[in-house]
Amino acid sequence: MSFRLQPAAPSRPNRCQLFGPGSRPAIFEKMAASAADVINLDLEDSVAPSDKDSARANVIAAISDVEWGDKTLSVRINGLDTPYWYRDVVDLLEQAGERLDQIMIPKVGCGADIYAVDALVTAIETAKGRSKRIDFEVIIESAAGIAHVEEIAAASPRMAAMSLGAADFAASMGMQTTGIGGTQANYYMLHEGQKHWSDPWHWAQTAIVAACRTHGVLPVDGPFGDFSDDEGFRAQARRSATLGMVGKWAIHPKQIAIANEVFTPSDEQVAEAREILAAMEAAKAKGEGATVYKGRLVDIASIKQAEVIVRQSELIAG
Repeated sequence: MSFRLQPAAPSRPNRCQLFGPGSRPAIFEKMAASAADVINLDLEDSVAPSDKDSARANVIAAISDVEWGDKTLSVRINGLDTPYWYRDVVDLLEQAGERLDQIMIPKVGCGADIYAVDALVTAIETAKGRSKRIDFEVIIESAAGIAHVEEIAAASPRMAAMSLGAADFAASMGMQTTGIGGTQANYYMLHEGQKHWSDPWHWAQTAIVAACRTHGVLPVDGPFGDFSDDEGFRAQARRSATLGMVGKWAIHPKQIAIANEVFTPSDEQVAEAREILAAMEAAKAKGEGATVYKGRLVDIASIKQAEVIVRQSELIAG
């Protein structure tokens, strides 16, 4: 273990992030009543240029007017390569109430992008006397973003979460696909005449998880475009959870229950984790650093793995 310990990520449920366009205020109450842990009101891709101003006004009003319960409330601003983003930040922080928790910054390519938004947010918070610090979540959606992923994760104390945006990422990388996440038909290995499909997003997700865990940021899987394919969504979510991601986006309400299911440790997982901890406590009392549990070796590393599951279960239950 390095002398410099990994900082802890924010302690909050983040199993599912539900997205909704800021141009459709009629759905905000339904979003608030959903089982998603995080709500992302969108001012970017799902809002047409002609609707940017009205969508921003809708979101500002909803932040105070809608009862969001204990959900994390986030707004995705427009990209820094557009003429809309600065007005998104200024109007949100000058006009919206204190209920806003986060700003999501899309298409982040380097740490300087975070610095620019941070400088503006800090100035407005100070000028307006806002008492609650706004956190940042970002989306890695480009070759530059994945190349600078650790720099981005470390760019600001406001950094709370990071997601992979598969569609724009694929376009930036020149990938031959129009799918948003999931299995890609042409990405396969051939063995004895049989096709075996692998995961083209695996390496990018792993890079995001490593950068996030190093700097105390929550790693989140992004969208799965085919919301008619429940099993495809579930498979992608399970791969992400196995890699260490804490949750996944929902671009349709039907995806919420699946994300919550996958990213909530099962009763069996929690029971086994507690049994491993108990077995290691018994071994420790005997002066032993390892023991056997159900025919397999468990040791200090096993304690850390089991504690992750137990902590996650307790966080969700709480």
